[in-house]
Amino acid sequence: MSVKHAILGFLYQKPRHGYEIKTEFEQMVHKQWPLNTGQIYTTIDRLVRDKFVEPLEGEDQDRKQYMILEEGKKELLDWLLQPVERSLFKDEFYFKLLCAQKINYQDISAMINGQKAKTMQSILQMTRVKTTLNETKEAAMLLLLEGSLLHLEADLRWLELAEAAINSK
Repeated sequence: MSVKHAILGFLYQKPRHGYEIKTEFEQMVHKQWPLNTGQIYTTIDRLVRDKFVEPLEGEDQDRKQYMILEEGKKELLDWLLQPVERSLFKDEFYFKLLCAQKINYQDISAMINGQKAKTMQSILQMTRVKTTLNETKEAAMLLLLEGSLLHLEADLRWLELAEAAINSK
């Protein structure tokens, strides 16, 4: 996730201060993705440097609000149109599995079972959040959760295939 673009998205709506961005971001993702306050202000400083945002004049230095500039709007809209590349080879578990095979690790089944348990735990957590969200009817967040659940279910299926392949050797 691009913190830079998340900030630009919030500022696209109206000027805000950093803590307000943090609070609204965490509300938007239902606290599933905590954002570090320091990271927000560091990113805002870079956005000011790059002339994507600027502080509002005469604002209290402790609660300085920022507004998006035309270059920032252009950056945000360009980013929204860019397809996202997913690289499965950078998945940590896939890499662990490759390393385990490389060193002839004897307990790959335990690795896979542990990963399956972790994946099931994530599915249960996402399902609980989805159940809560069904009451609020937040369409975009529901779509995000549905996509996450589909990815997790595919991961679980892949783990079952990997386990079957290893057990057949």
